[in-house]
This record gives sequence, C-alpha cells and structure tokens, in this order.
Amino acid sequence: MTLTQHTIADGVEATGYRVAITADVVRPDGSSVHGDLGLDRLTARGIDWSVLPEDAPVLPPEHFDNVDAVLAMGHTHFDAETVDRTPRLRHIARFGAGYETIDLDACTRAGVVVTNTPTAIKRTLSTAAVTMILGLMHHVVPKDRMVRESRWEDRERFRGVGLEGRTLGIVGFGSVGADVARLMQNFDMTIIGNNRSGKSSAAQELGVDLVSLSELLERSDVVLLTAALTPETTGMINAAAIEKMKPSAFLVNVGRGKLVDTDALRAALSSGRIAGAGLDVFDPEPLLPDDPILGMENVLLSPHALGWTDQFTDAVSTAVLDCIVAIAEGRVPDSVLNPEVFATEAWRAKVVAV
Repeated sequence: MTLTQHTIADGVEATGYRVAITADVVRPDGSSVHGDLGLDRLTARGIDWSVLPEDAPVLPPEHFDNVDAVLAMGHTHFDAETVDRTPRLRHIARFGAGYETIDLDACTRAGVVVTNTPTAIKRTLSTAAVTMILGLMHHVVPKDRMVRESRWEDRERFRGVGLEGRTLGIVGFGSVGADVARLMQNFDMTIIGNNRSGKSSAAQELGVDLVSLSELLERSDVVLLTAALTPETTGMINAAAIEKMKPSAFLVNVGRGKLVDTDALRAALSSGRIAGAGLDVFDPEPLLPDDPILGMENVLLSPHALGWTDQFTDAVSTAVLDCIVAIAEGRVPDSVLNPEVFATEAWRAKVVAV
C-alpha cells in the first residue's frame, strides 16, 4: 500500500480530522519501509491522512497548518519553534517508544498531546536483544565467515562464552528490560538491573536486584542498554564507565546510540579493554564507511532494524492508530507521555475550537 494522498471513500462521512505522516520511512515508490501500516482504519472512521511533502529533521511549521495530528515515524523534531506556531495541531503520535526528538514541555504548553507505543515494541525489542547477546557471545558472524572462506583451522580462535552462572546487567530496566530478564533467566543467568527510580514491580516479581550503575558495570558479564535517551542518559557509557567493566564483559546496545560515547567504545574494543559489543544503534547513525568499528571481529552490528519483524509492524501500527483514533474521538489513550496537557488552557482551546 502506498502512502499517497488519501481521500475519504464513498459512503464514509468525513470528520474533518486530518493526520499528517512524516516522510522519513517512505520509499521512492510511495510505500513504507515498515510495510502496510493499516491506515485504512483511519479512512474507515472518516479521518483523512496524507504524507508530509518533505523529509527533514526540522520542518516548516506551515506544513502543520491544517493538521490535527502527526504520525511521527521517528526522525522529525518537534520543538517549541514548531508547536508554538501550529495552532491546530493537538496530537503527536510516535510510531515506537523513543521520544527524544520531541520537546514534551513545549508540547504541553502548546496544548499538544504526545503518545508513544512502548508496549507494542516490547517483545520484538527484547527478542532482538536476546538475539544480539547470543550471536555475540557465540561469535556467530566470525564463524559464519570462516566457513564461507574455508578457514576451519581458525575456529579455535572463537570459542564461545557460556551463559550459565553469568551475570546480565540491564541498564534502563523498564518493560523491555523486564521482558529480556524473563527470557534470559531460562539460560540460568543472574539478572541485575538499573533504572532512574530504583524501583520496579517487575524486578521484584522476577527476583532482579536493582543496583547502582557503577555496581552493575562492575558485576556484569553482559551489559545491556535499553534506556531511553534523555539529557541525563546521554553519554552515560563513557570512558570512565567502561573502565569499571570486566575485561571479559560484552556491551550490547539496543536503546539509542547516544547512550554510548562512541570514541570511548572504539578505544575499548580496539585495545581489548572489553571483550566485544553488539550494536543495533549508533552515534552517528549510520556509521561512516571508514569507521574502525566496521572492521572489528569482536563486534556484532545491525542497522537499527534488528527488532523490525512482521509482528513489530502489526503491533506498533495497531497501537499508534489506536492512539490517533482515541484522541480524534475525544478519548484518552493508554500511553500519554504528557498527561498534564489535558489541564491546560491551550488544550481546552483546541478542543472547543473543533
């Protein structure tokens, strides 16, 4: 299905509610890189939708002049400069969980609800993390390469690392981290976690101790990053943090690239300061073609797409459209990032104006 300008079908009453879709995942032929997003659900409710005319990190506010909601695929930024100048816009619906490109405070002041889909990504991202851990610790890529190149004599160089009795430390222990813990406990690993609040009902249920970041780094055989990117977490895995890790430890990042100081990671990997890394996200993204990380045998890489599965698209599309339909119909969806917006005069003015 192409993401072209769509009109309301005959027999369906138009609501006047309009949704714009950011163009950052649109192929040249008009299709989505994620496949069918199920946008017929909007059409069936009389909601019109179209793709924004250009793809850029920051878009002119006039692109949103006649738009009630934006289905934000991830790369477009929404700051005060944008939302303060879009009097009709009332909803930014994030396709996915991360929202570092959206200024929540500015949206609240402007009367714009922001939603995301954290539950929908949980299992696909957690299984992606498990895939990365297993592939890295069993040296799957180097072993595949040596078979293809008839280098069987090299196989003793890449002896895998067993999981039983080892410690997995999950940084950003939320819904995804808890799901990873459930899966990895089947391998008889000890799981520890860290999050901003130091509390988690899921951690209590699973018997996962929440510890300081420093303790987690010192104890873990595998450090897994699933944290959200915030000013506080940006660059949290820097040279000083890596220095606390065991030389035999692995770092796996399925969160955001900017959680890690890439220069410090390159140095640690090239010097053998840590055993290896599994990376689905990067800083910069994509990596430059001459980045030394690309040539390292102790690194497993994926292009920020390891969690992209057919079930990922179905789950996230359903969740994000649920949010859009709920706001359009005057209901509050489950995953609102700035619920305080509903008490603002800016929000009430937009609702009354409809």
